[in-house]
Amino acid sequence: MVTPPRSVRVAIDVGPLHGQRTGIGHAVAGMVGALSAAGTDRVSLMPYVTSTRAAREPSQRRLPIPAAAALRLWSRNSAATDRWLGRPDVVHGTNYVVPPTHCPRVVSVYDCWFLENPGDVNANVRRSAAVLRRAVDDGAHVATSSAATSTRVRELLATDRVHTIHLGPPPVPTIPADDRPASLPDLGNDPYILALGTIERRKNIPTLVSAFGRLAREHETVALVIAGAPGNDAAAVRRAIDRLDPDAARRIRQLGPVSDVEKTWLLANARSLAYPSLDEGFGFPVLEAQQLGTPVVASTAGSIPEIAGSAALLSAPLDSEALAANLYWIVNSDDMHAKLARRGRANVRRFTWSATADRLIDLYQSFDRPSPA
Repeated sequence: MVTPPRSVRVAIDVGPLHGQRTGIGHAVAGMVGALSAAGTDRVSLMPYVTSTRAAREPSQRRLPIPAAAALRLWSRNSAATDRWLGRPDVVHGTNYVVPPTHCPRVVSVYDCWFLENPGDVNANVRRSAAVLRRAVDDGAHVATSSAATSTRVRELLATDRVHTIHLGPPPVPTIPADDRPASLPDLGNDPYILALGTIERRKNIPTLVSAFGRLAREHETVALVIAGAPGNDAAAVRRAIDRLDPDAARRIRQLGPVSDVEKTWLLANARSLAYPSLDEGFGFPVLEAQQLGTPVVASTAGSIPEIAGSAALLSAPLDSEALAANLYWIVNSDDMHAKLARRGRANVRRFTWSATADRLIDLYQSFDRPSPA
């Protein structure tokens, strides 16, 4: 008779659940929720935070070191943190960083942009890269959210201890499609293309603006709506808009950051989501749009082809002419719009959080552990 694996005790970083919820926050929430639902006979979670400011819950342990100081220490030799974590079987750092311990370690890496473009990120993110490299050099395993990211991790961090574990779909609030949040401006009845995300270089919004200029010459009313917090590419986006003819420039609306409810309404009512990123590790907005039946026009960079499947129109990241052609197709063809909406809803069914949890538990249980006393 085969003895089933005993439950594995996993110290897991829940820091991304505190503060404003980002894409990584949604990823960690999905992982923690699915692992908790898997049952304590398979996995027991020991959540921890590395922050002196986070208002932790009673079940969460706090490492007694400020996050910034931890990044400086963990990039060099430093004492193991096992006793602060409750002496788990495995430690899972869910946000690119995992503390030093004597037990097996897993670190989640969602994309490699910060490793390849250190000039685009702040000092703390660069320190996180140093901690990640040190952890991998010391034997940590890497869990990625796409095969594309796994390939880059193997190349950039020189390790074969890499495991591709797709995430589940992001949560999408249920709201009436015609019930526009009062906080959003009236966008009228004309079709619009939607771009989502922080205005950072990785999102490649200037190329989208250029493509929209071409589209606007062929369609008299279509608009471009850009929703996202200002980032390191805001000036380049403004320059790209200034290069357009005045009519096209007037049809671009920049909304700044939006709430989850506002984002859902914008997605549900958009003619298309435009996602021309230079790199992506997973691409939650693609699956958000597809859940709502909104077609996706995107780039071929990073994980996007892998996650979007056959339910998106893709072009090379810097090819604004091809991007404009794909946008024109979606705006003008109801048949293509309907086809991509159907394919998108089917594509989302490939991803489930229960499958994410199963793969993670298999990884946790693959490590050697001491026999129970």
